[in-house]
Amino acid sequence: MEFATVRSRAECGLQSPPVTVEVHLANGLPAFNMVGMPETAVKESKDRVRSALVNSHFSFPDRRITVNLAPADLPKTGSRFDLPIALGILAASGQLPAETLQKRECFGELALDGGIRAVRGLLPGVLAAAADGMAAVIPADEHNLGVLASRAKLEPATNLLNLCASLKGLAPFAPLKRTQTSVLNTAASDMADVVGQAVAKRALEIAAAGRHNVLFFGPPGTGKSMLASRLPGLLSPPSEEDYLTSIALHDLAQMTPTRPGLPPFRSPHHSASAAALVGGGAVPRPGEASLAHGGVLFLDELPEFQRPVLEALREPMENGEITVSRARFKFRFPARFQLVAAMNPCPCGYAGDEERHCRCTPEQVARYQQRVSGPLLDRIDLHVGVTRPPAQQLLTTQSQAESSAEVKARVDSALAHQLARQGSPNAQLTPDALLQHCQLLTSDAQWLQSAADSLALSGRALHRTLRVARTIADLAGADSVERSQLAEALSYRRAPAEPHR
Repeated sequence: MEFATVRSRAECGLQSPPVTVEVHLANGLPAFNMVGMPETAVKESKDRVRSALVNSHFSFPDRRITVNLAPADLPKTGSRFDLPIALGILAASGQLPAETLQKRECFGELALDGGIRAVRGLLPGVLAAAADGMAAVIPADEHNLGVLASRAKLEPATNLLNLCASLKGLAPFAPLKRTQTSVLNTAASDMADVVGQAVAKRALEIAAAGRHNVLFFGPPGTGKSMLASRLPGLLSPPSEEDYLTSIALHDLAQMTPTRPGLPPFRSPHHSASAAALVGGGAVPRPGEASLAHGGVLFLDELPEFQRPVLEALREPMENGEITVSRARFKFRFPARFQLVAAMNPCPCGYAGDEERHCRCTPEQVARYQQRVSGPLLDRIDLHVGVTRPPAQQLLTTQSQAESSAEVKARVDSALAHQLARQGSPNAQLTPDALLQHCQLLTSDAQWLQSAADSLALSGRALHRTLRVARTIADLAGADSVERSQLAEALSYRRAPAEPHR
């Protein structure tokens, strides 16, 4: 047989379009030609494939070899096509039965000695192969794919020679190697460690129960970052789909994901670029916002981020997705994260502090706060002032402070009520669903309208206030939203220079 086809898939963000590797052997002077829009790494595979076949004790055909990567108009990147090209040459030259490659999709980079190496971004391709009823031939050291054992037929291989023996039924496939995922996560931090800050703790509980965005502002050293680090401990473990998506995103970014059961917690430095935060690059990769999908994105020192960087977050905060457009194609990365931000009220940090005098002029305070735009603040549901706790309180053992487990029990109960009622957390309610599940008495609706007019709330801010009030009612176990819950929700729409007293 002088012609063979092997199935594989291209890398295109979280999408994995199918690719058919066609190999034809013809008479003529020996040559190795590759067509189908291969980039440099793909073109270089001819040298890796030749050495891998020879060093694996196979015969490399001294004929005119043509490899076509179809469809021809889809760009092919990376080294994942090494293995299907090598298997296609073996099948076309009669060294491997072509029927062994049916109902299989192949991925992997070849070492010069015939070893099969892991490649980036395989999880979406393996999931797509499983959806089509295909087995996936993968490198044995693809540790991130161990979570797919129950959802996909995986056929790991350590080298080309052993793989061919396994395809012929002469030997079992290699076991899939697994490495320990990262355990670095702030979910172990406990709410009981936070001294005082009753209002901020209450706001954090509301944010966790309804999956609301929250902004902490106040003087330095008052516990804003400490409060933010406690949020993951109040959240439920990510769903299986969210965890698989998180693994795929971390794989694309060449990072190690957190272990199962812990929501992602990303805390980029304020010097991060827009591409680092929302994704981008010549070959687009997911940014911090996507790596926080299903978890928490913490932005400390919010005004110190470049304004264009922060503005890039506005769209994903609304629709939970980031689209990076290029001339030939688009990459879509999910980014359904919960934003927690922290900032000082002024450059010196002490505006509104009862202990220390602020040295900033009104103009300096205004310029500092204007680094964060109104539209971005409008998308943050809870604005919480954090004040300095008394020194005596800091030196006293907090034996009566609630633990994260106690708070999480209330959070889980409120969230379960939301999911049973509407199928989503309150923060994700559409305007129509919000009005349906947050019906007010006529007198309360008039009172809220008057308050919104006096506070100059936008339509978005008003709807977010209603969502917060709905969450407060859920925490109280109430079926309807009352005026007291509306008033508490409105108290979280303060300006950064107005900390809670």
